[in-house]
Amino acid sequence: MTVQCEVRADGARLVVSTSGRLQLADVVPLRDRLLKCLAEQPDALLIDLAGLEVDQPPALDAFTVVLRQAARWPGTPVLLCSPAGNTRQHLLQLPLFDDLAAAYAHLGDDHRAIPLISEDLLPVSGATRHARDVATEACLLWELPDLVAPASLIVTELVANVIDHAHTMMSLRISLRSKHLHLAVRDGTPRPPEPGGPDEPASAAGRGLLLVSSVADTWGWLPSEGGKVVWASLLRP
Repeated sequence: MTVQCEVRADGARLVVSTSGRLQLADVVPLRDRLLKCLAEQPDALLIDLAGLEVDQPPALDAFTVVLRQAARWPGTPVLLCSPAGNTRQHLLQLPLFDDLAAAYAHLGDDHRAIPLISEDLLPVSGATRHARDVATEACLLWELPDLVAPASLIVTELVANVIDHAHTMMSLRISLRSKHLHLAVRDGTPRPPEPGGPDEPASAAGRGLLLVSSVADTWGWLPSEGGKVVWASLLRP
């Protein structure tokens, strides 16, 4: 990969500074690096392109993929910052800011954290019951009683999938966004999630991610540092 990415945290926001000469060979590693940043569920992801030179313009599709994924989950605003020059000319179809200062001005000074409940869980059968309790608590706390049942079902399946397939510690994160309730489970293996199904071993009483697909408004997964995040969203009433 000829492009370098320096990532730093600014409170609950992440800032990625890119540099180097962007080529088609960089698309996959650059995309995956930025998706891993999204998997951290920051309040905002700012991408500084000031140090980037574009050798092959089609490689800029990496940013389009990241913007599309952010719109699906976790709803994180992604702000591309590019001064006047060659790179900016190739990105005119995307929302752009002149520099990081302009992006920060757009976000404003409101650093209030997005409502979030997080729990670390062991890969044991009791984890599914605890996950349901956490989901119920979150929905009632945020006055979303109609989402208690679907949220509880989804976290049961996400946690059961880790127990049956990943066998690692996991982190359950439930966050409240403007239009959706987001539910995510992070585990310690980069392997794609197993679909599962009714014939799976009943170690966690799970019925598979096919059930998640039928209940959630949308769902998917992303690579993360040291593993992956499987997520689902429910539309708020």
